[in-house]
Amino acid sequence: MSKSVKVGSSASRDAARARRHRRVRKKVAGTPVRPRLVVTRSLRHMVAQVIDDVAGHTLASASTMDTSLRSATAEKTDKARQVGELVAERAKQAGVTTVVFDRGGHKYHGRVAAVADGARSGGLEL
Repeated sequence: MSKSVKVGSSASRDAARARRHRRVRKKVAGTPVRPRLVVTRSLRHMVAQVIDDVAGHTLASASTMDTSLRSATAEKTDKARQVGELVAERAKQAGVTTVVFDRGGHKYHGRVAAVADGARSGGLEL
């Protein structure tokens, strides 16, 4: 018995995003010299992680769920920019100055672009 999925449903959107992310990950990999800045987006929150794929370690991370950003009463895009600045600060403390950007299968637009802009303004080179 197979399940039918309506066109435009959440399941098909998630599957399409996962396909795009696999396509991006074929070309984007984090190294110790240039780790990967991964952006995860949900309807409410943004998470950014700097990952060394060779060692399999997360070097720095930030999200809107951090206590400093959770209490902020700003627009979601403004919070995403703050996440980018915070992850840049934490990455610089870990000794990372240059990263490769992984948009996670999302369009480089809106909150995803705001995280990248915030990371650039925080001193990371994308």
